[in-house]
Amino acid sequence: MYPAEMVKPMREELTNAGFQELFTPEQVEESIAKQGTTLVVVNSVCGCAARNARPGAIMSLNNAKKPTQAVTVFAGVDKDAVNAAREKMFPFPPSSPAIALFKDGELVHMLERHHIEGRPAELIAENLVDAFNEFC
Repeated sequence: MYPAEMVKPMREELTNAGFQELFTPEQVEESIAKQGTTLVVVNSVCGCAARNARPGAIMSLNNAKKPTQAVTVFAGVDKDAVNAAREKMFPFPPSSPAIALFKDGELVHMLERHHIEGRPAELIAENLVDAFNEFC
């Protein structure tokens, strides 16, 4: 577990942009099961990847078509919620950061760490916007 003061600014980067934090498996299940589209960001302290995942996810929401809701869980902190989210991302292996788009409870688009790492936030946002335009 990471200290709360260490992850606070990383949490706030997403919550200040309108993402809802999920802390329990029940919250994850309920959010993903909702009608419409749900963007799920598995937040992370990993500097090499998460520093672009968060801004990329935030930038993607400036699109005309966007998910019904945007939620986040924090790897290494909210273990049960993260595990519940990762179960919904099957068959993709656990990855953090990761960004998934669900439509009516079904996984329709996935960005694993290797899709995020080494890519600028703008490219991550572009990938998500393409998915929003198709599924939202």
